[in-house]
Amino acid sequence: MATEYGQGYGLPAEPGHPGNAERRRPRLPAALRAPVEGRTWRELGYVLLSLPISILLFTYAVTMVSLGAGLLVTFLGVPVLAAALAGCRGFGSVERARARGLLGLEVGEPEPLRVKRQGVMAWVGVVLKSGASWRSLLYAVLQLPWAVLSFVVTVTLWSVGWSLLTYPLWFWVFPMYGGQDGLQLYGDDRHRIYLDNPFEITVTAGVGLLFTLATPWIVRALTTVDRVMVHGLLGPSRLATRVVELESDRGVVVDTAAADLRRIERDLHDGAQARLVALAMDLGLAKEKLREDPQVAAQMVDEAHGEVKTALQELRDLARGIHPAVLTDRGLDAALSSVASRCTVPVQVEVDLTERPAPAIEGIAYFTASELLQNISKHSRATWAAVEVWRTENRLMLQVVDNGVGGADTSGGSGLSGLAERLNSVDGILVVDSPAGGPTRVTAELPWRAERTR
Repeated sequence: MATEYGQGYGLPAEPGHPGNAERRRPRLPAALRAPVEGRTWRELGYVLLSLPISILLFTYAVTMVSLGAGLLVTFLGVPVLAAALAGCRGFGSVERARARGLLGLEVGEPEPLRVKRQGVMAWVGVVLKSGASWRSLLYAVLQLPWAVLSFVVTVTLWSVGWSLLTYPLWFWVFPMYGGQDGLQLYGDDRHRIYLDNPFEITVTAGVGLLFTLATPWIVRALTTVDRVMVHGLLGPSRLATRVVELESDRGVVVDTAAADLRRIERDLHDGAQARLVALAMDLGLAKEKLREDPQVAAQMVDEAHGEVKTALQELRDLARGIHPAVLTDRGLDAALSSVASRCTVPVQVEVDLTERPAPAIEGIAYFTASELLQNISKHSRATWAAVEVWRTENRLMLQVVDNGVGGADTSGGSGLSGLAERLNSVDGILVVDSPAGGPTRVTAELPWRAERTR
């Protein structure tokens, strides 16, 4: 699982290359750009579409649910109610697509309907038991009043803002075609006030400018509520999301275990097993030479003795890679010190734990540190490294630092990505900070689980 810390370095691209070109900073601040930005107009379109869609959705939901509730005294009420919920789920798909296209909100599909038996009644039962169906119905009911409020506020602010801002442009319409001196601000039976002099026109345009600049941010705040509603009511529940994560983590654990078994089998087949086969052949030849040429036989036995030592060392290394005895007997401090002693650079180890974590967490922390130190030995070109382990509330923290060339990352299928997947399988996190030129700081965060009876 080693990864090259210098991976990704190369000659700089030509100036102006699109891959290295920096984004040009906008000349206008965000407050002045907001009224004409594409995001603002998409949000405006979302609010304007929400009113007719919410009316349709509310009408369908209330009509179907009322019909189903009224027919509950008969057999038809339950299927009608299930059809109402199914229709709301369908509208939910449309709303997720609309939020994705206009608000840029990515919302996953809710948990699917798992019908284990065939038949209409089985489907009706699954629909009625689905929490996503009832959340879709709740969205259909709540969306209408909020859509009305958003529509009224948005249309009012936009129309007032742009009307006042452009008042100097169409001021001539009033005296020319309307027979008035301008926009009437006040009037009764005795006198009237018109916005007709340059100062009043300028103030009117200034007020319109304030409305125009503030309206996009108010609309953005309104659509934030829509984002929360779509995400919370039309997306997957926390339980369903957690189940998907656990299924993914289970797959990672299974794949990792299978890869470890393949590695052990390969190491045994190509290493110790091959040496033992060669050793058996050498001893057989030595046995044949024993009577004819005892000196040659003694030399062959001596060579076989060396092969035995090498095979034993490989078996020890393999056993240490599976699960070192020092980790089981003495804990992380001694095990990491043993790994650090085999590193090609001086390594400072500091373990600040008042008690030992669970064996599974302890093992993952050990192998993570071992892989990172192996990376340092092979690729970092560092002159020193440090390993720190401590506990923060309910998390076990592991940090490995070196002063090498940097450039480590978790992308591209590297060894660090494999470490990140292994940590993620137990709700852990791997954070890599490795700028070009170093230093490299890799932090692993694992859930703390106290040691039980071993």
